[in-house]
Amino acid sequence: MPDLRGCERGRSPGGCEYYLPLFFDHCATLFDYLPEGSALITTGDHHGSAQHFWTEVTSRFEGSIDPRRPLLPPRRCFTPVEELYRHLGRFPVLELRHTMEAAVHLRTNVQSPPNLATGRASESPTGNLVRFLQDHGGPVLLCAESAGRREILLESLREYKLSPPAVVNWQAFIKSGLEFAITTAPDRGFYSGPGQLTLVCEAQLFGNRVAQRRRRSSVDDSSAVNAFKALNELREGVPVVHLEHGVGRYLGLQKLMVEEQEFEFLALEYAQGARLYVPVASLHLISRYAGSDPEMAPLHKLGSDQWEKARRKASEKANDIAAQLLEVYARREAREGFTFESRDHAYARFCAGFPFEETADQAATIRAVLEDMHSPRVMDRLVCGDVGFGKTEVALRAAFVATSNHKQVAVLVPTTLLAQQHHDTFSDRFADWPVTVEVVSRFRSGRELGEVTRRAAAGEVDILIGTHKLLQSDFRFKDLGLLIIDEEHRFGVKQKEVIKALRAEIDILTLTATPIPRTLNMALGGMRDLSIIATPPARRLSIKTFVREHNVALIKEALLRETLRGGQVYYLHNEVKTIEETARKLRELLPDISIAVAHGQMRETQLEQVMSRFYHRHHHVLLCTTIIETGIDIPNANTIIIERADKFGLAQLHQLRGRVGRSHHQAYAYLLTPPRSAITPDAAKRLEAIEAAGDLGAGYLLATHDLEIRGAGELLGDEQSGQIHSVGFSLYMDMLQRAVESLKRGEIPDVDAPLDQGTEVNLHVSALIPDDYLPDVNGRLILYKRIAAASSDSELRNLQVEMIDRFGLLPPQVKNLFEVSRLRQRAQAMGIRTIEAGPEGGSIEFKQSTPVNPLSLVTLVQSAPRSYKLAGANRLRFEHDLAEFQVRYRYVEQLLDTLATDPRKNTANA
Repeated sequence: MPDLRGCERGRSPGGCEYYLPLFFDHCATLFDYLPEGSALITTGDHHGSAQHFWTEVTSRFEGSIDPRRPLLPPRRCFTPVEELYRHLGRFPVLELRHTMEAAVHLRTNVQSPPNLATGRASESPTGNLVRFLQDHGGPVLLCAESAGRREILLESLREYKLSPPAVVNWQAFIKSGLEFAITTAPDRGFYSGPGQLTLVCEAQLFGNRVAQRRRRSSVDDSSAVNAFKALNELREGVPVVHLEHGVGRYLGLQKLMVEEQEFEFLALEYAQGARLYVPVASLHLISRYAGSDPEMAPLHKLGSDQWEKARRKASEKANDIAAQLLEVYARREAREGFTFESRDHAYARFCAGFPFEETADQAATIRAVLEDMHSPRVMDRLVCGDVGFGKTEVALRAAFVATSNHKQVAVLVPTTLLAQQHHDTFSDRFADWPVTVEVVSRFRSGRELGEVTRRAAAGEVDILIGTHKLLQSDFRFKDLGLLIIDEEHRFGVKQKEVIKALRAEIDILTLTATPIPRTLNMALGGMRDLSIIATPPARRLSIKTFVREHNVALIKEALLRETLRGGQVYYLHNEVKTIEETARKLRELLPDISIAVAHGQMRETQLEQVMSRFYHRHHHVLLCTTIIETGIDIPNANTIIIERADKFGLAQLHQLRGRVGRSHHQAYAYLLTPPRSAITPDAAKRLEAIEAAGDLGAGYLLATHDLEIRGAGELLGDEQSGQIHSVGFSLYMDMLQRAVESLKRGEIPDVDAPLDQGTEVNLHVSALIPDDYLPDVNGRLILYKRIAAASSDSELRNLQVEMIDRFGLLPPQVKNLFEVSRLRQRAQAMGIRTIEAGPEGGSIEFKQSTPVNPLSLVTLVQSAPRSYKLAGANRLRFEHDLAEFQVRYRYVEQLLDTLATDPRKNTANA
C-alpha cells in the first residue's frame, strides 16, 4: 500500500476516490518567477474574462464522469480568480481599458547591431567577432540561443584563446564589470556605438536563419529519420536483424564491465537461448526485422552456417530480380521525353511568391523534380510527404516550368472538393502570370464542362485540374507535357490503366502522403524515382492522438475545449442514413454550438455552400463523412473526432487525421471505438499503430508498415516473399539495391561478397550515455542510433547541442562517445575496417578497397620503424605511450591525417 500520510482525500464528480499530496498547495505560479518590483500591464475586461474562464473550468470538471481517469479539481490546476488578484496586488500595475488610448514614446541612441556574419570569405564568424572585440573597446555580452549553442560557441572561441565567463543575464553582466562574457537567451542584439555596452547575439554571427536551418539539419536525411522511428518501436522481445549473425530477439540495453571500463550493449537472444551482446557503437549493424508476423520470425543459431545460407539464397534471388528491374529501367531510359528549358529570372520571381521558407527536404525534392524535367528522359517521380508538408508547392513549381515551355499541365485529384481547392491555390499563385487555370468537377454545369473541353483541345487552357473525368476519352489536350497525380491510390483500376499508358508519353509527378505497398515498392525497387519530404514546416506540432471507447462526456469535452479556444472541429460519422440523427444529438448536447452537416449525397451547390460557410467560420463543427479525407485545408480546424475508427484502414486514418494540425496550433484526434471486445485483432493493431505513429512525418513510416504487413508480392512475385521472410524486408531491399548498382556498373553481383559492416573503433575508454544523465532506455537507444548514423561533423555538433539543451552538460562518457564517433566517420571514408588503440599502442586494419595510398604506409613505416610496423597486407601496428585518453585520441587523429596525405604532393612541394 502506498503511504498516504500527508495527502488530502477527495472524490471526483464521477464517484472515484482520489488522494492528493498537500504539496500541490504550494505549486509555483507565473508570478513566482517574476523579479520583485516587476511592472505589469493589464488590458481589457480581465476580471470578466477570469470569471468566465473559472466558470467554464468548474462546469466542465463537474461534467466529467470517467471513473477510470479522474480529473484533478480545478483549484489544483488553475489559479482561482481571488488568488489571481491577490498575486496582482504584489506588483505595480498599469491598467489599459478599452476606453483609453495610450502611446509611449522613448528616444534612445540605440543603433542597428553590427552584422558579423559578413566579411572576408576567409574569415569565420568567430574570427569576425574577435576583430569586433578588438576594435570596439567596450563591454560585450555574447548571447547564445541555448546551453548547447553556448558550449559550441565557447569551443570556437577557445581556438582564439578566449574563454568568456558565463553570466546569468544582462543585469548580472552590468554588475560584474566584465569586459566580455557569455549568456543564454534568445535576444536580438543591442548596440549603442563604440566603447558602449553591446549585446551580440547568434543571428549577428551566423545570419538570421541559422537557428531554423540548424534545427532542421538533423532531419535532412529522410532515410535516417525513419530508421530512428523504426528503432523507437523496439520493445523487449521484438525481432531484429544483425548483419553478421542473423535474426534474433531484442532483450534491452545492458551495461557490462570490459577491461575495467563500463560499456553499454544491446542484448540479443538467438535460437536455443544463445545470447549476443552488441556494443552500442555497432548499432549500424542492427535493423528492425520486418517481413512477417514478429512471432513467426526465424531465429537463427549462433555459430552455424544457417544465417549465411539464408543470406546467400536471398542474395541470389535479389540478383535475379535486379536483372529484371534493370531491364525495365533500361526500357524506361530509352524513351525520349521533352526536355524542358529553365528561365531562371522568371522562375525566381515565381518562387518568391511562396510565403514560407522551403524545408530542407522540400528544397531537395524541388531540385530533383526540376532535374528530371530538364533531362531528356520521361519523368516518373513519386513525392511522399505528410499532409501539409509542402507537396503542393513542388507541384506548383513543376507546373510553372511546364507552362513556361508552352506545355499544358493536367492535375488529377480523387475528389471534387480537392479539385476546387487546388483550383483556388493554382489560380492564386498564377494570378500575376499569363497562365489560364480551369477546373473540371461536378460543381460545373454541362455547358461549362463542354466549353472547358473545347478550350483544352484548342490549347487555350494551360493548367486543367479535375477528377477522373480528365482521363475519359472526351478530353483531349493540344500539347500535354506534365501530369500531376494527387493520391494515386484513390483511383480505380481503369483509371490506373489510362495513367499507365500515359507514362510512356509525358512527365508524371505523383504526390502522396501514404503510398500503397505496390507504389512504394516500385519506388524502392528503382522502377520509379522517390523523394521523401519528412521535414515538418516551422512551428508545426505533431497531432495528439487518443483511441477511446465512445463516450458522450469525452465528446462534449473535446468539442468545448476546441471551440472555447476559437477553433473548429471535424466530427466524422460515416453513415449517411444516421448522420442527421447524430446532428440532432450533438445539438441537444451543446445547444450554443453551430453544427453543419456535409456528405457526398448532397446537391453540389448545397455541399459547396456548407463547406464555404465552414471555411469562413460560420459553423463551429462540421459533421461529415469521409468526403473530407483529401484536400480540405482549413487551418482553424484543429480537432477531429472519428466515430467507429476501427472500420478504417491505416492509410485512411492517417489521411483523416491530417485534416487537422495545418497551423501552428496544437491539434487533437479522437478515434472512438466500441468496447475492445467488439474490435477485431487487426483493427486493434491498426489503432495501436496510428496512435503510436503520432510524430510529424509518420506517413512514410506507416506506408512501410503497410508494405511489410500486406507483402511485396505484387511487384516481386510470390517466389520472393520467402526470401523477405528469411532475412527481413530491410536487408532484402538493401541486397536488391546493391545488385542493381553492380549491374549498372557492368559488374556481375557477387553473392559471396561479405556485407560491409562499417568501421569499428575501440579506444578502450568508457563511451556511453549514463543512466543518471538519460534514464529512459528507449531515448538512449535512439540517441545511440543517431550518433552512429551521423554522416558529418556538423551533424554530430548539432546532436551535441540538442543533448545539452535537453539533458544538460555532457558527462565525460558522452564526450568520449562523440570523439570516437568523429574518428569512425573519418576512418569509414578512408576504407578502414578497425581501429584499436590502448595505453601502449594499437593497430589499424584496412579494407580491400581502401583509398589510402600504399606509399603513405611505406613512407610512415620507413620514417619511424620502431613506432610503426606492417602486420600482413592490410594491418598497421603502432607503439606509443597513450595512457591518457585525450593523448590517445589526438594521436590516432594525427595518424589518420598522415595517412590521408599523398606523400607525392609533399615531395613535389618540397
